[in-house]
Parts: sequence; structure tokens; C-alpha cells
Amino acid sequence: MASPPTEFEAPSQLAQLANQPRVLVRKGLAPRKGGRCVVYWMQRAVRIVDNHALDVAIDAGNLLGLPVVVYFQVVPSSPGANLRHYYFLQQGLRDVEHDAAERGVGFVLRRAPESALEAFLEEVDAALLICDENPCREPERWRRVLAKRLKRPFWTVDADVVVPSRIFDRSFVLLHHFRPHLKAQLPNYLVELRNSTPLHPWRPPKGLECYSLKQDITAGFGKLDRRVGPVDSFTGGTHAALKRMREFVRLELRQYEATRNHPELRGTSRLSPYLHFGNIGPITIALAVQRAVAQGNATAMAGEKFLEQLIGWRELAVLFVRHEPNYDNWECAAPWARKTLIEHTGDARAHRYTLDRLERAQTADELWNAAQRQMVHTGWMHNYMRMYWAKKILEWAPDPARAYEWAVLLNDRYELDGRDPNGYAGIAWAIVGRHDRPWFNRPVFGLVRPMSGASTARKFDAQQYIRRHSAEGPLPPPPS
Repeated sequence: MASPPTEFEAPSQLAQLANQPRVLVRKGLAPRKGGRCVVYWMQRAVRIVDNHALDVAIDAGNLLGLPVVVYFQVVPSSPGANLRHYYFLQQGLRDVEHDAAERGVGFVLRRAPESALEAFLEEVDAALLICDENPCREPERWRRVLAKRLKRPFWTVDADVVVPSRIFDRSFVLLHHFRPHLKAQLPNYLVELRNSTPLHPWRPPKGLECYSLKQDITAGFGKLDRRVGPVDSFTGGTHAALKRMREFVRLELRQYEATRNHPELRGTSRLSPYLHFGNIGPITIALAVQRAVAQGNATAMAGEKFLEQLIGWRELAVLFVRHEPNYDNWECAAPWARKTLIEHTGDARAHRYTLDRLERAQTADELWNAAQRQMVHTGWMHNYMRMYWAKKILEWAPDPARAYEWAVLLNDRYELDGRDPNGYAGIAWAIVGRHDRPWFNRPVFGLVRPMSGASTARKFDAQQYIRRHSAEGPLPPPPS
């Protein structure tokens, strides 16, 4: 990472803290003299435990002799979010409030329109602002705009990957290109977090306002999409995430290699919603898996296969989104895929469906319908089915551009782990050949790897999966 700007005049220990590979100094000013606290603006990493960004804030506060306060803004316009997402978020914020009190840091929650960050920084007289990072387009834009306006130091911390993304500073075409670079860095970063102890407990100024989590954080948000409602299949928050992780490591990891591609079984971790909302970090999970292997509770191969998904594919996806401006539309296509998909756009299709038909799971493919129902009813879809689901949309949509658009729209609307680099990279792999190699040229797909219903259904008990997700009742009408 480049050195901080020359005007950065903090003490040498603070400068060393800012020079860590996870930290990006976005506004290189000295901490405000006479400041009364360090503010951690929490956005992506919604957790108090095992959070690099909070650790940096606490370490900075200890060096400055100041307490730390965590600030969270609830805005009604979070890109693509609906009631399902806000409900899960609120459950997670309750854990943040509880855990912050136990750790000795403050927690202040505010809602729009009384949630302006800059006003809050003045109100608490912040000496320094810390935030977590998010590679997606709009959150990154917020950080850049803020950095230009602020008159106090502003750092961001890469808190939701194992290896800081700036270590690589580029994307990779295929996972096996990325793997050796990743493995070389893992020993440096796949280590226990310190969970720094604040030396100066937060004592809120008299009259400081904080929205109560006993109330609905979406109250009065008139434009919020409320037709995609909460699900009872997942409970948000760090406490639920840790419980689920322990269940997986204790009961299911040992069979992971055999069961992970069986959507009819409970063979995967189901931790992706918690990773998306930052309720748990990948290092926490990876270390738990490594301990299970070391203790003989899981095979080395099971651990290796799981960590390739958790770290390899997930961090490849983060690099894809960080370095590909068109990550959420078809313009990100691999060149060979783009060329042959265009050549085959006019090919005859056995079925053509509208977006409305797809959203209602009204196709002739019962396996696909079951996958769509799983997503709509539970807020999650098995990863093997996600690949099939997206490839059939390519087969049925009028053209590849709309296939990509529809897959992103449905994924982001219904999945609890939607609006995430992992989802965008998965759709890009399935529809436009990113992070994959050319296959055999064939109608509609061109050189993009196809998946047929017949071959897919032979690899697991498809009828059991269909029965399970056909018994969940009718789908609600899609949002307009």
C-alpha cells in the first residue's frame, strides 16, 4: 500500500497502525486536537467480535487516550434492499448493541433523516473516523465522496476477507491462477484476531440521541419494498452465526466432501447470509475448521474443500467486483463468451419465459421451479442449484444481457446473501464465462459451460429436493 500523505502528522505508533496492509488512509490529516473519541462507522462488518476495523479503532483510541464509539446509520435507500434484508439487519444490530456494551465501546444507532455522519462526528467531537470497506460500487462511492468533504482523518479497513485485497491489487482469470498467490499470503493473515481491549470506556455525552432497537428500524420508510418479507429460516446476528458455525463444524463438516453438492441434504454451512451482513468474519470460520481437522473431527480433504469455497472462491469474487466496473451486468463477459453468446443470440429456444413467469416459478422445469421457490421462501439457495438456476435463465431469456439483468434482480431481491460480490461472481461464472474456461460450442450457450436438467438431476436426489420445495405453498405476487 502507498505511504500515507506527507501531511499525516500523527505520532509514530499511530502512523504504524495506519500503514498496515488492511488499512487505507483516505484522508491523511492528524487526529483532531482536543477530540473526545474515535468513531467507527460500521457498515459492512456488522459485528463486535473478530472485527479488524473495530480493532484498528480501539488501537487508535488507546494510542490517543480516547474511547471508541460505534456509529450505525439506517438509511431507507440502501441499494436493492427490502424488508427481508432490513429485518435480518435489525436482528444483527441487537447483537452489536449487546456485545459493544460487554466490550466497553459505545454504540449509537440513528435513522434517516437524523443520521448525517458528519453532524454526528461534530456532535461527539471525533478525533478520527474509521470505517470498514465494501468493494461494491455505491458503498465505495460513499467513502470517496466523504473523504473529499471531511476535515478530520478518515481510514478504512479491509475487514471481511482473510487476505487484504490490496495485497493482490488485481483480479485473476481463473481460481487456479489465484490459488498460489493466495496460499503464499495465508500464513500471514489466517491468524487469531486480538480483539483489542479499550483502555478508555465510552461514556456518552448527556442528551446524546440513539434510536432504540426495540422499535422497527424501517418505520416510516414509505418507499421501502415490504412485499419481500422476513423469513424464519435464518435469524440475523453474530450469536446465531456462531451457533450455526459450531453446528456445522461439529455435525456436518466431516461429511462435507460427500454432501456439499447434494441440495436435498443439509450438507453445506449455510453461513453466507451471515458473511454478507458481516455478522461473522471468514477468519473466525476458517480457524474453527482448521481446529476441527487438527482434532480429528473432520478429514483434511473436507477442510480443504470447504476453505476453498470460504476463502478461495469468495476472495476471488471480491477481487472481481473491486476491479470490474461492470460486475453486475453482462458487459463483464469473458471475451470468448461474449463473442459466441452474441453469435448464438438468434438460436431457437425450447422455451422462452418472461421475468414475471420466472419470478413466479412458472416454468416447465420442476427442478428449476423448486430452486426459485427455495430462494423466495427461505432467502437462500443451495450453491449447486444457483449454478443451474442462472444457466437456465440464460437459456430462456431473450438475450444474454437480459438473462444477466434478470438473474441479478432476482438474486438481489430474494437472497439474504444477495447484493454481494459472491453472488455477482457466481452469476458472471454461470452466464458469461468469468472465472471459467471455454466449453464446447453449442446452441444458445456458445462456448459457455451448459447444465441440463437431466444431467443435473442424476447427480443427487432431485425428486426429494423438488418435493421439499414444492410443498412450501404458493409464491407471493412479485413486487411491481
